[in-house]
Amino acid sequence: MELNQTEQEPQQLLWRSNSQPESMVTVTLGRVMNTLLTARPKKLHDSISRLSPDDKMASLGSLDESLWFLYKYVRDAAEREEILDEVLVPMIEHSLKGKESKHGSQAMIILNWLFKDELLFQVLATNLANIIVRKDDRYITLGWCTLVRALLEYDTITDQHLVTGISEKYDALLKIFCSCIPHLSYIVNKGSTTQDGFELPSRLSLSAADCFLSLTEALTKRPRVSSDRQKSSNFKASVTPAPCEKKEKLAHKTSEISNMEMEFLLWDHLQELISLVQRLLAWSRKSRPLHAKGLEKVLKWLKEIKGHYGGIQAEAGSKILRTGAMLLSSCWKHYCMLLHLEDHKSFKHCRELLDQYLSGIQYITDNHSKEQMASKDGGVETRKFFLNCMCLLLGRFDGKKFESIVSEYGTQMSYVLLPQLQCHDEDVIEGVVCIFKRALFKPNHSPGNSLTDTRQMDSVLPLLLNLLDEQDGTARAVVKLIAEYCSISVDVHCLEEVLIRLTSGNTIQRKNALDVISELVCIFSHSINANSHLAWQDIANKLLDRLTDEDDVIREQTSNLLPLIDPSLVLPGVVRLVYSSDGKVQSSACEACIGVLKYHNKFEVICVLLDCLSNLNRIQELPETDGCLEEGAKLDTDRIFKLIPQWAKSVQDWNSLVGSLIDKMFAEPSNVIIVRFLNCISEYLMEAIDVVLHRVLSQMRGQKEIDQSFIKLGSGTYKSDESERNYQSLFERLCPLLVIRLLPLRIFDDLNLSIMYGQLLNELTTNEYGDINTNGHECVAAFLLNRAFSTFEFQDVRKLAAELCGRIHPQVLLPIACSQLEHAAGLKDILKMKVCLFSVCASIKIRGKDSISNPAMIRIRNTLEAVLLWPSLVDDEVHKAQLGCVECLALMICAELQSPELRKDFTSVNKIAGKSVDPGNAVSRNCVLEHVVLHIVHDENKGISESNLGCGISALHGPMLLSFRLCMVNVLISACQKISDFSKKPFAQNSVPVLIHSAERVIDPDIGAACIQFLFSAVYHLKSAVLPYSSDLLKLALKFLGKESEKEKIAGVKLMTALMATEDVIPESILSEGLLEARSLFSSISLTDPSLDLRQLCNKLMSCLT
Repeated sequence: MELNQTEQEPQQLLWRSNSQPESMVTVTLGRVMNTLLTARPKKLHDSISRLSPDDKMASLGSLDESLWFLYKYVRDAAEREEILDEVLVPMIEHSLKGKESKHGSQAMIILNWLFKDELLFQVLATNLANIIVRKDDRYITLGWCTLVRALLEYDTITDQHLVTGISEKYDALLKIFCSCIPHLSYIVNKGSTTQDGFELPSRLSLSAADCFLSLTEALTKRPRVSSDRQKSSNFKASVTPAPCEKKEKLAHKTSEISNMEMEFLLWDHLQELISLVQRLLAWSRKSRPLHAKGLEKVLKWLKEIKGHYGGIQAEAGSKILRTGAMLLSSCWKHYCMLLHLEDHKSFKHCRELLDQYLSGIQYITDNHSKEQMASKDGGVETRKFFLNCMCLLLGRFDGKKFESIVSEYGTQMSYVLLPQLQCHDEDVIEGVVCIFKRALFKPNHSPGNSLTDTRQMDSVLPLLLNLLDEQDGTARAVVKLIAEYCSISVDVHCLEEVLIRLTSGNTIQRKNALDVISELVCIFSHSINANSHLAWQDIANKLLDRLTDEDDVIREQTSNLLPLIDPSLVLPGVVRLVYSSDGKVQSSACEACIGVLKYHNKFEVICVLLDCLSNLNRIQELPETDGCLEEGAKLDTDRIFKLIPQWAKSVQDWNSLVGSLIDKMFAEPSNVIIVRFLNCISEYLMEAIDVVLHRVLSQMRGQKEIDQSFIKLGSGTYKSDESERNYQSLFERLCPLLVIRLLPLRIFDDLNLSIMYGQLLNELTTNEYGDINTNGHECVAAFLLNRAFSTFEFQDVRKLAAELCGRIHPQVLLPIACSQLEHAAGLKDILKMKVCLFSVCASIKIRGKDSISNPAMIRIRNTLEAVLLWPSLVDDEVHKAQLGCVECLALMICAELQSPELRKDFTSVNKIAGKSVDPGNAVSRNCVLEHVVLHIVHDENKGISESNLGCGISALHGPMLLSFRLCMVNVLISACQKISDFSKKPFAQNSVPVLIHSAERVIDPDIGAACIQFLFSAVYHLKSAVLPYSSDLLKLALKFLGKESEKEKIAGVKLMTALMATEDVIPESILSEGLLEARSLFSSISLTDPSLDLRQLCNKLMSCLT
């Protein structure tokens, strides 16, 4: 037992009263007490034996005269009812010096003498009991506990004739000292210190606990029946004055206390007993585990009897209450002598006690059948009592003493205790297991060996293994023993036997074996790799097989157990089982996989998972899979990636994990598995955004600029090793962009984020090719722009970078994109133009209003219109660039319609229709839809100048080109296909009426057909939004059916078809009026039109109308 060594012992032994000035009596008493307490015990006893009032001593220093003075002083103080601190405190302080004496200390001899006087006994005992409460002094309290314990244990003194006075008054003394139990309990409870998470007792609390135990142990003993006492000693008869006779007769009423009174005295302090055991348990946990287990059971038993008997009223259930008090007294008597912290007896009779406990258990076993032993009626409580005593007894010993006892009793203990494992009571089983673990697994103290001597266990191992075949509490108990044995034994035979049972066809055997493995894994959950004597790979493989077990409980237990094992041993197998075709196996494997990731939460474990998936993916691509997956199973990595979000919720620190993952991605740029994994955790990247951006910027900064020699990838002109290097370079340049694509848009919103934008808002330089120069602009946005707009770059890199440029804040992107677009258009660099268009389109899609309201957007739009004026042929590069311009303008229309505040700039349709309006006005108002519509309906005989376009790029002068107007119609058609439901109505209001009006009056059949084509798309895509114009649309369709141009007729047929097919656009009342005319026109066309395709189309429509 460890002690707190902080207490210091005062050196002064004599105490004098401070309450009044020093008097001659006080001085004399001090000298008397010093004389008596420093005398030799034998001389002191002899002096007491011959003491007579007629003796005259020459000096006060003689023992006889000192005794005479002390007697008179105590007698007078008793009559005056004064406190006796001047007498008792010196005795208390002196008792600390002589507490190890086997012959009785001077204080004990003096008290024994004074106790023979009934009156003095009452006064002294009461004063002694009260002084612990009155004196708030740790040293006095410590001495008091020592003195009182010596009084209570007087029978340990060799010379019993020295304590006859104490013996005669013992029962009365107990009753008086019982009043001190609450204060002793208080001292014990407040006297702990904490060290390394464990409670340790102070010297005072330890002494108080032992005093408490001695006092309560004394209450369990049978009351002493004194022999014929002398009514008074010769000395007492001769020195007692007559006036005191009356008081003495009143005080001489010390009756014998019955057994029942003693038992109830103990019962009244049951709660204090519980508190005491709780403290003893806390103090024993660190250094006495087996003793602590015994204390746990004693504490549980005390609480049980309190709950069972404590609520019974004394009057109503006196017999029942007496039973509880007797039970407490009889058991506490045995427990007490095993609980002392400072044991003066040194347990000389420990072997006799152990024999008694083993004999008691054996007697119960011999007198009960196997069935009775397993039942609750098989002497369970008695067996628990003996097992508790064994735990308390054996748990006290350490080192050689313990080994000596176990070597002598080990075989007997095995013989007696093993049958107890068949009991169904958990406390009995747990007690046996704890004793076996402590007794059979003795530490091996030989140098260089950290394992344990298991020879005792080897002898009982076969029996224990056979018990694994049972389905009862015995098997559950044996599980812990076998697991403990496997953890410390270098012999793998036991583990092999367990693993054989783990693959047995018997479900009970498999369950019990799995329980053993569970216990074994828990023992080494923090140090599996450090124990090489265990075949952990074999254990892991056998556990993986249990994920396919037919028993649901076994599968669930296995999936919960696998996370506790080294992930490198279990994760590859778990991943393969995730792709099992058996739904139950797949479910268990998924749970195990999530459990492994959550339990470890380390980058190394994620690496194992990614490597597993990469290996399986690589093997799957080979002609033969070598049985890595089930036959017919297909590697669908989504099964694993769907589990990642569940794991991600448990991650506490993303910084180190994300940084390591990105480093791994850059180290393996062609590994698509890592990219997909990062995509699964993309929402958590913001928690480590600084790490992400710095890793990305560092990687891009370290990449060399490429030239034209690299841009031959895929041409087939490379040698194999050269092609491989270029592919590697491609993936290396793609990786940082792929990481950026995973980041949320809000990371691009902060213009003050230097790592993202640097000084791009203030200045930007280009090289001789017009490419973005990253020198001096080492920020993420600069590298994105460089990768997108660079003259020499991999096409895949350029495309992804252009897409990501759309995320850049419009204030940064659009001025740069505008400049790059104008420069490319001036050089007719179609490739760079397409990249610029792609990035602008991405920006419009992502940023919407913020992009189209940027001042640079007007210049971009003018450049687009200038490009649309270029002559082109179908499928040539210019035509492809013009298609990009059309898409960009269409997206502008969709974006401005999506924003209500931008729609306020629209000019009313009634003001546009039928009037000649300058498109430049629309440009100045930044209304793209109105601008496009005006170009379509603009008088074709009026020229468009550069000033109208608002662009310095050379454009064709003269009449409006037909192709340009057709492009504008295509812009509307494209916008019609992309428009959101929210914007359909305003789009229809600002386009359909104008185009209907224009189509009715247009001269050029190509423009007219194009207008009808747009209206056809409007009917098809806008649906109910064109309902207000349904009558005009029907009339226009019939009108075009009667045109002479084939293009116009086909356009009319298409529009009519759309109107007929869309039920919610044309009301039946309006449609029915035009169907007769339409049928007539269809009939005429089908008979007379020279175009075969047109005739066949009209015939089909006529059949639909029939």
